[in-house]
Order: sequence, then structure tokens, then C-alpha cells
Amino acid sequence: LAIFVYVGAEVGIGSSLVLFFGLPEVAGLDPADAGYLVSLYWGAAMVGRLVGAGLQQRMSPGRVLTGAAGLAIAMVAITVGIMGTVAVPTLLAVGLFNSIMFPTIFSLAVDGLGEETSRGSGVLVMSIVGGALIPVVMGALADAWSYRVALASTGVAYAYIAWFGWACGREDA
Repeated sequence: LAIFVYVGAEVGIGSSLVLFFGLPEVAGLDPADAGYLVSLYWGAAMVGRLVGAGLQQRMSPGRVLTGAAGLAIAMVAITVGIMGTVAVPTLLAVGLFNSIMFPTIFSLAVDGLGEETSRGSGVLVMSIVGGALIPVVMGALADAWSYRVALASTGVAYAYIAWFGWACGREDA
């Protein structure tokens, strides 16, 4: 479930950025400028993977995952709570905190599966379907209520990921 909600939240946010940054109450950016910012979101994810790899050699992966998910929740909360131009850097920062989630969740989920590791890996790979389903739900929330509500829904995903990391981190202690 952690991979499902992670991929869904990441793709949901990434695919909403141009429209969200174009809203007058956020930044009112034209699509070209907003599109440039989307590259920063994904670029932050790349940088975070490099930094996160080093961090996980010093700390338990479960704790790093919990911290990253907690920071993603904070950035989403600031984004939807304040809106305006402050929503631009805070939402872009979510890409940074997303960076370590997929490989960390995957590793933690298959740890200790023994002979069932390949089966568990297969289930995890199928779970990326969250990237197709959750953005549709977010779109429906945006249409029915607002982008604010749609983005806030990702907080639920990050809360689950934080719990998953915490539960796995306890086993490392």
C-alpha cells in the first residue's frame, strides 16, 4: 500500500503543478513558466535521491522515510494553508522529500521475505498503479471542490508512508 499511495501522490502532484501554479490565487503563471517549474520539482527528486542515499548510510532507512514523509506533509500543509506565491516553493520541495520514498519503501517492504522476495517484489511493482488511480481521484476532488482539497488529500498518503517508515524504523532499533 505504501508504494501505491506514494506513486499516486507523486504523480498526482507532478501532473497538477502547471494548472495549480497558473491559478490566480497561487502564482498566476502562464503554462510555459509553470512548466519550467515542473522540471524543478522532478530535479529536486533527483538531487534528493543522491543526498538521501548518503543519509541512509548514517540513519535507519525507516527513520529517514518517516522524516521525509513528515516533511512532505509539512510542505503540503503550508501549500494548502497559505496558498499564494509561497505555495510554489513549498510544493516544489515535496519533490525533494519524495526522492527517497520509492527505493526505501521497496527495500523495507521486501526485507525479510526470504524465498517470497520475488513474489513480494512483483506485488510492489504492480502497486505503481497508484500513479494511474490517485491522480484521477485528485482531479475529481479538484473539480468537485478545489485544487486545495485535491492537494490536501496527498497528506493522507504521506501520513501512511510516515507510519510505514516509523513501523519499519522500530524494527531497526
